Amino acid sequence: MTASVRTHALKQDGTTAQGPGTAGRNNNRRWRAGITSVLTLAAVAGGTLLSSGSADAATIEAKALNIAASKHGDPYRYGSAGPTRFDCSGLTYYSFKHAGKTLPRTAQAQYNKVHHISKASLRPGDLVFFHSGRSVYHVGIYAGHGKVWHAPHTGSYVKLEKIWTKAVYYGRI
Repeated sequence: MTASVRTHALKQDGTTAQGPGTAGRNNNRRWRAGITSVLTLAAVAGGTLLSSGSADAATIEAKALNIAASKHGDPYRYGSAGPTRFDCSGLTYYSFKHAGKTLPRTAQAQYNKVHHISKASLRPGDLVFFHSGRSVYHVGIYAGHGKVWHAPHTGSYVKLEKIWTKAVYYGRI
């Protein structure tokens, strides 16, 4: 069965009908990675990714975004930075490292390192930092259309979700 035929089993939140953590998760990982890569590429289609900045930076952003998408369904584990388990900053750290750019390990340290940008400047591949006051507590990779790839919390897994709060900062590598 081709990936295009199997997409009907993909739920709105990106999980399959079998759900993460089941035996089916491992069997379906390859086609899910392909589907998520296609969805991510669709999110950045039309030149959005290359609209500003250098081509090298855009390439790193696109690669990091695709790497994060390929980890869809991998379980969350506090303090983990891959290759098969992640916390939020571990996913961004891993994705950018394998795209060719090293970031600090924690969300706050990543925020301190990146170039801060406005929401109007936001493009796919940028980082979205969730905060409470001045303290950053979570990070994800912007995928376009108000969504981020992230590893949310214990008991969850790497997924694409809509940004759920206005208490966010944005950063660019």
